[in-house]
Amino acid sequence: MTLSLQDRRVLIIEDESLVAMLLETVLEDLGCTPVGPASSVDEGLRLIASETDLDAALLDVNVAGHQVFPAAEALKALGVPFVFSTGYGEGGLPDDWRGHPTIQKPFTEATVRTALMKAM
Repeated sequence: MTLSLQDRRVLIIEDESLVAMLLETVLEDLGCTPVGPASSVDEGLRLIASETDLDAALLDVNVAGHQVFPAAEALKALGVPFVFSTGYGEGGLPDDWRGHPTIQKPFTEATVRTALMKAM
C-alpha cells in the first residue's frame, strides 16, 4: 500500500509570506489541506493546540528570529510528524534534531512531497 498525501492536513509555520504562499500552493497541488500558515512560533503553538486533526507539519527552523523547536517538541509529543525547512539543510540543525526529514530552501514540489512521505 502506498501512502497518499491526499486530504492530509499539514500545518505550515513560516514567516516569509512568499515562501508560505508557495508551500500552500505546493501542498494543495499534492492534494493536502494547508493549515495556517503561522508566521511566528507562538502562533504555531496556538494552532498545534487548537487543531486536533493535523497529519503533518512543515516548520521553518528560524521563524521571525526565533527557533521553531518548541513547536517541534509540541508536535512530537502529539505524535504528529514534521519536516524542517531551512536554508542551511540538515547541517543547520542542532544535533538533537538531526535525522528528522529536512528540506533545504529553495525547494521543489518533489522535495516537499518526498520529505512529507518520509516523515509520515
